[in-house]
Amino acid sequence: MKPLLIRMNDRDNVAIVANDGGLDAGTTLPGGLLLKERVPQGHKVALSDIAEGAAVRRYDVAIGFALAPIAAGRWVHEKLLRMPDARGLDKLPIADAPRRKLEPLEGFTFQGFRNPDGSVGTRNLLAITTTVQCVAGVVEHAVERIRRELLPLYPHVDDVIGLEHGYGCGVAIDAPDAVIPIRTLRHISLNPNFGGELMVVSLGCEKLQPDRLLPPGVIPIDAAAQEPQLDVVCLQDEAHVGFGSMIDSILRQARVHLERLNQRRRETVPASELVVGVQCGGSDAFSGVTANPAVGFMSDLLVRAGATVMFSEVTEVRDAIDQLTARAATPEVAEAMVREMAWYDAYLQRGRVDRSANTTPGNKKGGLANIVEKAMGSIVKSGSAPISGVLAPGEKLARDQRGLIYAATPASDFICGTLQLAAGMNLHVFTTGRGTPYGLAECPVIKVATRSELARRWHDLMDVDAGRIASGEASIEEMGWELFRRLLATASGERTWAERHRLHNALVLFNPAPVT
Repeated sequence: MKPLLIRMNDRDNVAIVANDGGLDAGTTLPGGLLLKERVPQGHKVALSDIAEGAAVRRYDVAIGFALAPIAAGRWVHEKLLRMPDARGLDKLPIADAPRRKLEPLEGFTFQGFRNPDGSVGTRNLLAITTTVQCVAGVVEHAVERIRRELLPLYPHVDDVIGLEHGYGCGVAIDAPDAVIPIRTLRHISLNPNFGGELMVVSLGCEKLQPDRLLPPGVIPIDAAAQEPQLDVVCLQDEAHVGFGSMIDSILRQARVHLERLNQRRRETVPASELVVGVQCGGSDAFSGVTANPAVGFMSDLLVRAGATVMFSEVTEVRDAIDQLTARAATPEVAEAMVREMAWYDAYLQRGRVDRSANTTPGNKKGGLANIVEKAMGSIVKSGSAPISGVLAPGEKLARDQRGLIYAATPASDFICGTLQLAAGMNLHVFTTGRGTPYGLAECPVIKVATRSELARRWHDLMDVDAGRIASGEASIEEMGWELFRRLLATASGERTWAERHRLHNALVLFNPAPVT
């Protein structure tokens, strides 16, 4: 392959090396520039001399300032840069970005499961909610028994999963921020992929009692009984004599729910019923060049089709806050976004953690110098639509909420995925440059590789190769349409690699409340 550099903006004074394996010193680059040292794939090369203290620009943004003069043709990495200060949360542009007209996109459908509350699932799953970490081992054993002995009897049920977590007792359950993990678990239990069936396994003595986790006001109404139905198996009940009787109780109640779920069938529903969470993990310098721009184009298609798209990861978008508040649909949406950023700033300050800690060793190995550069590549997966709403951690989408939504979450892959599930996500798109076996049992996860080398090497983990954009084999628009069509097929039942391998990462609840 000829030496290939990717420059994001004409005003940039650096570009990244796109070639597999990088480029050696002495390579003549496009335009005649001579490479002065070896530069790994995804890393930046100076396109012109950069003076000490001068801005290093990528995405037409100052991602850092040179700590010493940097000659043209040199490798530009994090050790040569001073990271810019974080943008203040005052005097931001508020809902003033030019609105690009997004024409409605009609006629696209998928085969989904219509729920009693009007929501639509992409999978037909029996989920067993747990109130406390103490019951996780029992539920895990029961789930294996259900999967082995009962599921073959109910061919229209896709799977059974335990909603296991590390919460429920040993915490300050009445602390102000305890509402976050509680409402997160509550809203996950109501995810559209679970068909409105609520089965709970409790220990009995935990602080998070079932009626506190799922009070009558949030429990779906049983159509036959015309009253809220909460099915609880309490392990400390005197009726349970030994481990075997606990498992028998769970299996007996599971049959009731499986019978109802097995009667459901997929039906044709409009693409507007999709609730898609987008996220990136194990990011590299290609994330903002290939996969995330393609996901951004796909996000615009979904918004045009009337669907809901959620993007998240506070610490990964914090340095682009001015771009996001400008795209807010209303001043109120912009103010809500600023509130979430301010809350998280204070949270990091309490923990004495600097925002720079977000950029991992793997991110840096993949060419990302710091969180500013990472943020610029992260936000492009939100596309160009106005931001129509903001959710605090653990909050659930309203039934009439559509468009592009900012769901505030930490940047940790599994906490972000957990919170997006709570918001009502029924399908997940996850981009990665370094690679990760991330998966969620609660909804399908479409994995998008930023580089073709990763897609080839992890051929049975990556669903889509967005590296074809870097090589010129596909455009961002073509890849965006490919992702959109893949979404519809997956929502209709086509399995992802993560599903085939049963990759299931446990729920990780965001718990800012203190431990007692």
